[in-house]
Amino acid sequence: MATAEWEEDEWELIINADGFVYKRKKRRRLNPTSSSSSSSAPPPPPPDPAAEEKNRRERKKRALTKLRDKYQKEIDQWEHLSNMLRALQEKSQNQQQCDEQTPPPPALSEKSSDTGGERLLDDLLHRAETEEAVIQSVSNLCDMAEAICNLQEESMKQSLLDLPVWASPHELLSSLCDN
Repeated sequence: MATAEWEEDEWELIINADGFVYKRKKRRRLNPTSSSSSSSAPPPPPPDPAAEEKNRRERKKRALTKLRDKYQKEIDQWEHLSNMLRALQEKSQNQQQCDEQTPPPPALSEKSSDTGGERLLDDLLHRAETEEAVIQSVSNLCDMAEAICNLQEESMKQSLLDLPVWASPHELLSSLCDN
């Protein structure tokens, strides 16, 4: 039978669930040198460091994969918005280059015919339609970015609402005891 020995003048700090701190004498410990042949099974062998490292790497890999999958959809949406914005910028630059290359419309004079005025009107109308298309594209991009931000905000709110603090007192205490 194993013998128990008291450690003299050794104290341990105890922190109560209510936040009270107090000291008490350390509890009895079994003396490993005085064990007999009828004692319980030998202690388990120390874990293999290589196996622990492999398990740690596997857990890390699974966590990172899960995190990547979680944010992949959002990344795809932002890439789509970025590509649309880049295409819009290129389109705007091309339009500016075309506008710079076209000669300015002839000034209206009393001698000019109606075809010159019609050409000027058509050119101004074309420019207005182009600007309207650019404004509409930018507006669509802003709407998409706002929708993504709203989704992200909702998911953040939901994660806060899912905390056990908002649960019933019994569920809160059980979740605190589990941790």
